[in-house]
Parts: sequence; C-alpha cells; structure tokens
Amino acid sequence: TGVVPFVALLLLQRRPVAGRALLVSGPGCPGHGLCRSNVQEQTRRQVALLNATAQDLFSLYLKCQGEPFSSETDKLCNPGSVFFPAFRVNRTSERKEVMVAMYKLFAFLNASLGNITRDQEELNPTAKELLDRLHNTTKTTRGLISNLTCLLCKNYNVFQVDVSYGESSKGKSAFKKKQQGCQVLRKYVQVIAQAARVLLPHLSPP
Repeated sequence: TGVVPFVALLLLQRRPVAGRALLVSGPGCPGHGLCRSNVQEQTRRQVALLNATAQDLFSLYLKCQGEPFSSETDKLCNPGSVFFPAFRVNRTSERKEVMVAMYKLFAFLNASLGNITRDQEELNPTAKELLDRLHNTTKTTRGLISNLTCLLCKNYNVFQVDVSYGESSKGKSAFKKKQQGCQVLRKYVQVIAQAARVLLPHLSPP
C-alpha cells in the first residue's frame, strides 16, 4: 500500500494492491508535455465508447461461461461482494476531484480486465469474440488512463495517486474465476454508466 507513481501504475496491471485515496501534488509532474492537443476530446470519446460497449461485453461473457451463469445471473453475478473503488463524485463535484476519482476507477478496472482476460484465455481459449472484446476494452482503458494522467498533470500538477486493486483470481477454481469475472463485469456496467454521466459534462467543449 502506498502512493504509486502514474508510470508504475501502468506497469502493475495485474498486481492486487489495496490502499486509501491519497493525492500528492508537486513540481515533478512527468510527461504532461506529451499530451496531445485533443486529449480532452479523446478522453470524452473513450469514456463514451466504454459506456456504450459495457453491456454487450457483459452479455457476451455470460454467454461464453455457459450454465449456470446464463440462467442464474442475478444470483451468481451479484456484485455486492466485489470490491470496487468508492465513487462519490457527481456532476457538481470539482473537476479535479472528478478526474482523480476517474483515474482510480479506470486503473482498478484495467487491472481487473487483465485478470479476467488471463482467466478466459485459460478457460475459454476458443472464444475469439470474447477475447477480442476484452483486449479491445483493455486497450481503450489503457489509453484513457494515459489521457487522464496527462490531464491531471497538465491542469492540476497531480502526478501521484494511491490506487486500490481488486482481488486476484489466481489459485481459484474454474467456477470461482468465472464468477469473479461475472461479478466484476456486472459492477462495471453499473459504474461506467455513472462515470459517463459525471465525467462527460466536465469534458464537453465550452
């Protein structure tokens, strides 16, 4: 647990880590000069894309897990016991606070997607469409993390955020791996919709 630099976060995609929210600002903000001129618009499009494709990803995941997940979705995929970063911002929150909350959310999601993808490559190696969707979602999430990093550094000189990751599925049974992925993706559908409602107005052109 601790404050993890942005660059390190991008390298620790699959390491389960837990920590409390903590912001650090300072003069050493790295790499913000590398931000593209359209970084805000690109970030907006990435969030909108993740929101638009989340339900389809969850539905395809369910289909590929087979029974009993398809028929007992509410019971087996109840996300109540799944850890997800607290998301307490809303449209009236300060823009900096929203950006930090988004970073924590998508860093967590990126690690979770890596975990789910690894499990599905093992459990459903022939499910090409699902694996492609997982890889594409991960790629979009990583791009979004990079853009949020730029925006936080450039606009607020925030270059370190303490991020919490979820529980690793390594060593669990095939059923438990499927269930954990199902719970996380169902929670993702709920949270990304909320995130889009909160973040997109902050990224809209004036």
